[in-house]
Amino acid sequence: MRSPEQQNIRNVAVVAHVDHGKTTLVDAMLKQSHIFRENQKVGELIMDSNELERERGITILAKNTAILYRGTKINIIDTPGHADFSGEVERVINMADGVLLVVDAVDGPMPQTGFVLKQALQRGLKPVVVINKIDRPTARADKVLSMVQDLFLELAVDADQLDFPVLYAAAKEGYAVTDLADQPKIKSIEPLFEAIVRHIPPPQGDPEKPFQFQVAALDYDLHMGPIAIGRIARGKVSLGDRLVCIRGNDEKLPFTVTRVLLFEGLQRSEAEVASAGDIAAVTGAEQVSIGNTIAHPDALDILPAIAIQEPTVKITFGVNSSPFAGREGKFCTTPQLRTRLLRELRTNVSLRVEDTGNPDEFLVAGRGELHLSILIEMMRRESYEFQVSKPEAITKVIEGKLHEPYELLVLNTKEEYLGAISKELSVRRAQMLDMRNDSSGNLYLEYKVPTRGLIGFRSFFLRATRGNGVMNTLFLAYEPHSAEIGTTRSGALLASEMGTAVSYGLSNAQVRGALFIDPGTAVYEGMVVGVHARDNDIAVNVCKEKKKTNIRSSTSDIAIKLTPPVKLSLEEFLDFIAKDELLEVTPLSFRVRKKILEEGERHRYEHSGARAQQRQMSSSPPRRGEEDMELAKR
Repeated sequence: MRSPEQQNIRNVAVVAHVDHGKTTLVDAMLKQSHIFRENQKVGELIMDSNELERERGITILAKNTAILYRGTKINIIDTPGHADFSGEVERVINMADGVLLVVDAVDGPMPQTGFVLKQALQRGLKPVVVINKIDRPTARADKVLSMVQDLFLELAVDADQLDFPVLYAAAKEGYAVTDLADQPKIKSIEPLFEAIVRHIPPPQGDPEKPFQFQVAALDYDLHMGPIAIGRIARGKVSLGDRLVCIRGNDEKLPFTVTRVLLFEGLQRSEAEVASAGDIAAVTGAEQVSIGNTIAHPDALDILPAIAIQEPTVKITFGVNSSPFAGREGKFCTTPQLRTRLLRELRTNVSLRVEDTGNPDEFLVAGRGELHLSILIEMMRRESYEFQVSKPEAITKVIEGKLHEPYELLVLNTKEEYLGAISKELSVRRAQMLDMRNDSSGNLYLEYKVPTRGLIGFRSFFLRATRGNGVMNTLFLAYEPHSAEIGTTRSGALLASEMGTAVSYGLSNAQVRGALFIDPGTAVYEGMVVGVHARDNDIAVNVCKEKKKTNIRSSTSDIAIKLTPPVKLSLEEFLDFIAKDELLEVTPLSFRVRKKILEEGERHRYEHSGARAQQRQMSSSPPRRGEEDMELAKR
């Protein structure tokens, strides 16, 4: 049942593979809907307002906006395209009645294209296909359309889903057409608005029934408190209404609505009432989380939970225990770290946080290395100081055997980099599935690789291709644990004492490997100051100064020449650290350190571990059939 007001509402999510132009398309829709003043400078990537999103050029968080087109309100949900943030797609797609599936006119459907389309079709959403970037010289819109049709044949759950409208767009130029022959004539995004109004159905839901609403997103305001965002499934909500927030099956928390907000352009405006079909925001519920149902006290039935795929990578967050703890961060204690991680759980639905045997450490699991590194970077910029372990893939015991996650790796680069990429991926236990190239030297590669083999590969790929490549991944399944993955990591150069690095000490150390630090850097014993040219760790005194004598030499005053230090990014540090090391993260610095700082204690620990292993090997072997169980336990 639809009311007259619902007939003038369209709820649509914009979904695509990363870098296929979703956010740029939304930019064009916003600019041509006249929500900005003519002299207002809005720039590009309007929806990517987060600082990290603009720096990295990716969408991390799903966002809502709304435009008015000829009396119809179009609620638009911009979603991430990167696989590590696909949890954002899963939680917000429930608010939509249709999707704009954006596909690059050169690349065609990519792994994440299939993932987001499958999510949409399983929920019965009406798709509108937009083949974007038709203005590129190498665009092949007809071929890409055929590939999209094949993808629909593979994923459709209903025959009606095979009949979908197609538009061709150049989002950066701000136009869309229904026929490629119209490309030179139409320079407007209006055909896309028309397709949304004509093909995306209005929302359903009886506005006269008791109120029901599922929280799909959360925001926070210092004055209003938590802001719950979602689509109203039925009923109406007004200021002062008494509602109940249902957390799980047992916890029912009554509250009074203090604000009702609707989306208008990039803003949220207060409204007297919001009705079934509206994407709205309500305030007043203090203990609300994503996935909770908010309902009228007379009808406390719960909406189905939002299905989110499980995380595949884990990392340990701990309180900084180095000698420099508390020098550079504002939030350094266990309660502060715990509170921040638990607060992240309220909005980051793909994340998991668990306690460990150590009260100062927490196990954090996410969708991938990038997912976790974004969290680390966000917390660092918020003045948190902590230490993290090396990321590891999450394993499972299935039918008594150890299984690990595998992913589809898709690479687009130049042929000249194939040798270096193939060599690296062979070490990481990757299996090639497909390889294609074109006449211009562009290379398309597909691999099946264990998730643990992908940790750190992104940094290598960017270095090896000098930035001339695109890498994408998609989770496949859990499969039996394969052989150990080799490593190209050599030993570490460790500071032998606390102090300040000086040029003389660094010049002596740099002959043994590559350094990470400059003169004037504060160091402590057990801190990794560089990478050794050999496989073993070695202690170096980078604080050592040249002894002063009363003998002058003709060469003594020649300036010491230092090789510029190696500067690693956060992701590169996470790949670099070994299992017996930690990465110290502060608002100002990244420092790699040994878990056990004092050299004598490290040696005693290593010798005790070696003796224990020797005793285990000399004991009687396990009976037949127990080997797999022992492996699974480990």
